[in-house]
Amino acid sequence: MQKKLELTPRLQLLANWVPQNARLADIGTDHGYLPIWLLLQDRIAAAIASDLRPGPLSRAKADAAQYGVADRLDCRLCDGLAEISPQEVDTIVIAGMGGENIADILSAAPWTADGLHQLLVQPMSRAEVLREYLMKHGYRIEREQLVLDRGVLYPVLLVSAGTMNLTAGQMYAGAGLQKDPLENQYLIEWIIRFQNAIAGLKRSSDPADAKKADALRDLVYELMMLREEWRCANS
Repeated sequence: MQKKLELTPRLQLLANWVPQNARLADIGTDHGYLPIWLLLQDRIAAAIASDLRPGPLSRAKADAAQYGVADRLDCRLCDGLAEISPQEVDTIVIAGMGGENIADILSAAPWTADGLHQLLVQPMSRAEVLREYLMKHGYRIEREQLVLDRGVLYPVLLVSAGTMNLTAGQMYAGAGLQKDPLENQYLIEWIIRFQNAIAGLKRSSDPADAKKADALRDLVYELMMLREEWRCANS
């Protein structure tokens, strides 16, 4: 009997946000679990799974064969969206990598900001770098949610073409998370991280480090205000 494919909380949230009958590209697919699950559920009309490395792509092909969807999953060895044309897809998932890597992939494919494509992005780190890139290059965060997976909080972003303005604090804390039950924990983690950084900078005699500490204090203050807003919204 074939084992049922179950997604991690992080991938499940992404899957939940994929529109019915989407033409999907999963960038950096690794094992291919996300598009395979969506194909098994008859949620998507077509699926491309791409990866930069032959090993993960081979695993995705093997998994697709195991679950009986090999003929419906188009596996491509390429860097980001390099071998995917805008006309082939309407929904693009880029997950499981650093925010700066996701920004680089989007930078190499500016057509993703043409208003005809929906992006689902999930940075494993440096989410602030990704949010800043999106703000400066014609994207808008339509929706953001936090997910707890194996003890770590990750943001998941639904992105489309548009404009937005984020404060320095929102670059780190996320946008539109006032009602997210995990936002308080997310804010606390950032505040502690920055407070520890300030303590380290205070031990330095370099004037430049003193300026860095001042900037971080301003950021901590804004994060604390955002936390108070969260508490008021959820009281």
